[in-house]
Amino acid sequence: MKLLVVNGPNINMLGVREPEVYGDGTYIDLCNLVDNYCREKNIEVEFFQSNYEGEIVDIIQNAYGSFDGIIINPAAYTHTSIAILDSLKAVGIPTVEVHISDVSKREDFRQVSYIRQYCKKSIIGFGFKGYLMAVDYLVELIKK
Repeated sequence: MKLLVVNGPNINMLGVREPEVYGDGTYIDLCNLVDNYCREKNIEVEFFQSNYEGEIVDIIQNAYGSFDGIIINPAAYTHTSIAILDSLKAVGIPTVEVHISDVSKREDFRQVSYIRQYCKKSIIGFGFKGYLMAVDYLVELIKK
């Protein structure tokens, strides 16, 4: 099994950006946590982070035929990007949306998620653990 973990804008600033909201773990900490978890489960995983919407669309399109599942935290693009939604629909790869913070308890504009329309599941507010929960969900979904 091969998973792609896609992170959007400002996720590279974890540990610096609003630690009271996102915690003090860094992006490298997040990648290491998920990578180690996947290795224990014999899952191949690749990571991608970009602050540019088009690059996120490109990586999703390039995943076609190469990945069994996608875990995506589109960050601010969650609330604005029909292009990312359309790219997920185009490739047809099972996808889980993850948010580190509990967006349901934040600003009104964060209540909208365009990509949720496509995703098999949304996991919000569990910090880095949400990514591990997404791995487990995809493993079970893909086994079926």
